[in-house]
Amino acid sequence: MKTRITELFGIEHPIIQGGMHYVGFAELAAAVSNAGGLGIITGLTQRTPELLAKEIARCREMTDKPFGVNLTFLPTVTSPDYPGYIRAIIDGGVKAVETAGNNPQKWLPALHEAGIKVIHKCTSVRHSLKAESIGCDAVSVDGFECGGHPGEDDVPNFILLPRAAEALKIPFVASGGMADGRSLVAALALGAEGMNMGTRFIATQEAPVHENVKKAIVAATELDTRLVMRPLRNTERVLRNDAVDRLIEKEKSLGAALTFNDIIEEVAGVYPKIMKEGAMDAGAWSCGMVAGLISDVPTVKELIDRTMREAETIINERLARFAAR
Repeated sequence: MKTRITELFGIEHPIIQGGMHYVGFAELAAAVSNAGGLGIITGLTQRTPELLAKEIARCREMTDKPFGVNLTFLPTVTSPDYPGYIRAIIDGGVKAVETAGNNPQKWLPALHEAGIKVIHKCTSVRHSLKAESIGCDAVSVDGFECGGHPGEDDVPNFILLPRAAEALKIPFVASGGMADGRSLVAALALGAEGMNMGTRFIATQEAPVHENVKKAIVAATELDTRLVMRPLRNTERVLRNDAVDRLIEKEKSLGAALTFNDIIEEVAGVYPKIMKEGAMDAGAWSCGMVAGLISDVPTVKELIDRTMREAETIINERLARFAAR
């Protein structure tokens, strides 16, 4: 299946693995790339540029296919060593970068000079157009269904994707609610050139997270996520647990007086406890509504092969029947 996304990144299937904190390690990225998609290492999970360089080298030992690095630009007082991370990406020979968070314009010249293609995560058409205007090669359009940060506009993909298709010239992938061949065909029908899967890739055998995390995703339904930090305009979709219930209760009781320090126990530094140790109530962690469509923990190759078979069957058989009438 050739699309502008497969051509742009030199991959076989129009499937990208989203960058996820304490999930996007070399094992998962390599497995996705080996299966024909675009695997992504999560840059800031590696605490220093030196550690990122080692993780890139480790991934290269496991695959000779293209893979990328996610780099999220955070509005923090003490900024990560972004020049160091950029150097590690360039020196590591990575040819794809998924940017997220703040505007990546400052870093695009160095990345493009190194022949790196940049796909920026956006939650609105206006942000997608801005990414196009500053020179991003593609965008990941994230609908309201997505795990993590869905923005503040609350527009689901059935509206957001066609709007993006109307407005953009550069290719884009659909993100949020993507789980299988049905998702891929729907994304293509709405104007996308592929799809980005996050939560679905956590529930795979190669995902280097605790089994408790995978079991929680399989057990969850589409009704089990919650939106937190809305009062701080830093909305995040997370899987409900005891910590999330406490956090929401604080938001209700404190109202407009809520500050980040009030919820720091539930959101700061919790990912290692959850993803590595399996302490499922340690804090809030990103999970999409797509959990309701996840019922197994296959290998990455099984998942991608199954997704492509489903997509081809839908296009060539089910939809072809309607066109023939």
